[in-house]
Amino acid sequence: MNHENDDAMPHLTLEYSANLDTFDAEAILLALNEALAACGHFEEIDIKSRCVRRDAFRVGTSSEPRAFVHATLAILSGRALDTRRALSEQVLAVLKTHCGTPSGVHLQLSAQVVEIERESYAKAAIAPSSV
Repeated sequence: MNHENDDAMPHLTLEYSANLDTFDAEAILLALNEALAACGHFEEIDIKSRCVRRDAFRVGTSSEPRAFVHATLAILSGRALDTRRALSEQVLAVLKTHCGTPSGVHLQLSAQVVEIERESYAKAAIAPSSV
């Protein structure tokens, strides 16, 4: 069964280390949503993204300044591996473009696509009522 475009519903969670002082979560989320909408796999209204700042974090064991930004894109199961790989590369490309690195800080960017079991996922969309 091909599920490339049916029931599209991506959930994007962006985590970043608190030492990224110039991290503009709103701008990065907008850029990610725009990229996902443009890719042709999702309807614009179905893209849900959120950002979580991690105050307690560690990158490796060194005391040198290090930071991270990690994106997890959750999509319904059934898409081809090539599609999932292209989506993670697209998300990573946006992060590379929009994540500034503070001077002297080693920054790691990463992205992954995870699948949500199609059979157990439920969703309801409630449109605003007109007055």
